[in-house]
Amino acid sequence: MLVGVERFDLRIPGCGSLKEKRHVVKTLTTAIRSRFNASVAEVDHQDLWQRATLGVSVVATDGYHAKRVLHEIEKLVERWAEVEIIQAELTLHDPED
Repeated sequence: MLVGVERFDLRIPGCGSLKEKRHVVKTLTTAIRSRFNASVAEVDHQDLWQRATLGVSVVATDGYHAKRVLHEIEKLVERWAEVEIIQAELTLHDPED
C-alpha cells in the first residue's frame, strides 16, 4: 500500500474577501473529492484572501496508480479558472517502511 500526497500552493487573484476565498476553495475541494475519491484539506494560508494551500492524498496499491491519480488531480487544478498554481509538490509514502 502506498499513500500519495500532493501539496498545492495556490494563488486566488479574484478574491476580495475570505468569504469569496472559502467559496472558491470549497468548490474546488468538492470537485476533487467527487471526481477522484481523494482526501482534500486546506492546510495553510487560511487567513489570507488570495492564497491557499491544499493537501490532497490518495491511497493505492502501487506508485504508478497513485502518481496517475494525483497527476489527473493536478490537471484539474491547473484548469480551474479561479486559481493559479504557484507550486505543486508530490510525495509517495509507504507506511510499511
